[in-house]
Amino acid sequence: MADRPNFLFIFDDQHRHDYLGAAGASFLNTPHLDHIAQQGVRFTQAATNCPLCAPSRMALATGLQPVRAGVLANDFGRAPHGVPTFYQRMRDDGYWTASAGKLHLGSTGASGPKGDPPGAYALGFTHPCECEGKMGAGYQSTAHPTGPYTHYLHEKGLLEVFIRDYQKRIEAGWAWANWDSVLPAEDFEDAFIGRKATEWIRDVPETHPWMMFVNFVGPHSPFDPPTKYADRYRNTPMPEVVPTVMDGKPEWVSQRDHGLSAEAVIEAQRQYCGAIEVIDDQVGEMRAALEERGMMDNTYIIFSSDHGEMLGDFGLYAKFVAYEGALRVPLLVSGPGIEGGRVSDALVELIDVNPTICELAGLAPQEHIDAQSFVSVLEGGTSEHRSETASVIENFRCIRTREYKLIHNYNEMFELYDLVKDPQELNNVVEERPEVFAELHGRLRERFFGGRNLPKGMDIRI
Repeated sequence: MADRPNFLFIFDDQHRHDYLGAAGASFLNTPHLDHIAQQGVRFTQAATNCPLCAPSRMALATGLQPVRAGVLANDFGRAPHGVPTFYQRMRDDGYWTASAGKLHLGSTGASGPKGDPPGAYALGFTHPCECEGKMGAGYQSTAHPTGPYTHYLHEKGLLEVFIRDYQKRIEAGWAWANWDSVLPAEDFEDAFIGRKATEWIRDVPETHPWMMFVNFVGPHSPFDPPTKYADRYRNTPMPEVVPTVMDGKPEWVSQRDHGLSAEAVIEAQRQYCGAIEVIDDQVGEMRAALEERGMMDNTYIIFSSDHGEMLGDFGLYAKFVAYEGALRVPLLVSGPGIEGGRVSDALVELIDVNPTICELAGLAPQEHIDAQSFVSVLEGGTSEHRSETASVIENFRCIRTREYKLIHNYNEMFELYDLVKDPQELNNVVEERPEVFAELHGRLRERFFGGRNLPKGMDIRI
């Protein structure tokens, strides 16, 4: 048996930080994720480096801020030439590196029925099973299998009904398309991905240490859990959303208000919960496989997400914005030597998972990356990590401390929020707190430009 630790890195898509039983969401049933929190550390202040799928995932893979990784949108090519992913580093240091689910790390080639395109190997995976994304699987006018999941549906005679259902969702608009899946629970894509990961864990040889990177496609919109799961939340009271107050916010944000009714928002919240519980059940299956093989004591389990989901806050859906619902993500870590039942408010960026896994695996520190390992927090050596977190996308960049958040909207206004007194980010206090603005603006420039003293008017857009 390999002496070095194994890693089960569970990563879902568009999961808010506060939709987790362990985080106080009493309306949501996530016993298996909650168990990871009970056995390890739950981070309350983890933030994505970009509230959009591909930039966030490429930043995680490379340990670079999205700007330095060269990815600020979903329509991009490959990682910058010569920049290693941490999957490559783990592979080159003797690890089996497996994946199951959506990678969204550029064009890897046709996935085919096994999900093993050449580009997935180039990214560093020794055992890839790259699946179609949530929308990608159903975004076709005629039913034809492209990757392992749609090949599976085709073999079961379910692909056409699935594609017809998604055509109706496309016509309705994703924000309004939150009815139940037309598929049986066992044929829902996240159940398929979970089974693939569990099967691999059950079969992996013990000759080498391993890392399994599980990429669930949910709870990303459309919120379409199987009826078996949706039924569990039909009448469940949901938390109130942040009211639609657009004073002090830029025009581009107000234009994203979907104008949905209160009933439609509650329906979306309930369906979102059902989609999360599908994932939680699959996490339970993976944990059971580890127990069956006697691997639990030598395996680190990490759970996080690429970004959050606004889910009706300010009348907004999806991500793309710098507000808490989209920016903050769940982060749980358990494993050998980690004292359980701990909650950390250390400021962590999603990219920091990269060097943390590498350090736990015994790899040498990687130079010239933006990510910082938080192993010392996991081991209880310190309670602090970063002094701020930074995020960026095509039309804003922002910096966040525990107390304040500054958002620079390109060609528009600045937003400054007192996160202690105003956690819902209703009141833009940029005019009332000039000293806070000056300090955070300087720190924002340091993160993205390397210095505070750029000449006035030289605010370079990135």
